[in-house]
Amino acid sequence: MNIEATLIEACRMQDRKAQHELYKRCYSGLMGICLRYEKNREDAEALLNMAFFKILTRMDQYSDAIPFEAWAKRVTINTVIDEFRKKTRDKLDFVESFDYSMPLDSMDYNEAEQRYDAESLEALIRTLPPISQKVFNLYILDGYNHKEIGEMLSISEGTSKWHLSTARKTLQGLLRKLVDKVALF
Repeated sequence: MNIEATLIEACRMQDRKAQHELYKRCYSGLMGICLRYEKNREDAEALLNMAFFKILTRMDQYSDAIPFEAWAKRVTINTVIDEFRKKTRDKLDFVESFDYSMPLDSMDYNEAEQRYDAESLEALIRTLPPISQKVFNLYILDGYNHKEIGEMLSISEGTSKWHLSTARKTLQGLLRKLVDKVALF
């Protein structure tokens, strides 16, 4: 995203053409964030639209002192977390049934990483239970610490650490199974 100050100012003045141009320029970067947190494209697009609406309606809160891209990313992540909270308030699905008993023998995980592209790894991450997936994405991909994640998801810092550990172990087991399958061929 390369967003000029003139485009931002036009969006602040509610120029619809400028807003559309901003949407086009931000789409791929912000959609990537949404896709990390949602399993299907339609839900990710809905999240993106909610986030972009917040971006446009809160342009007065944006400070030119920080890069627009970082601010837009933060608004998008906060939107994702807000929507997650809304869903979990009704379901309370913080603990899901999942088989974590996969053996975790030692293996060269760099070998597995080299064999699978980013899309395959994202698909594996999407198989994690929703809360573990969100903690994993927030910690590993977005760089939040456990205290921040706990506050965002309304869980304790220790629970955030547990979900990250569980997600890592699960992904390692899944990668090991995939490497074993590839080795058979």
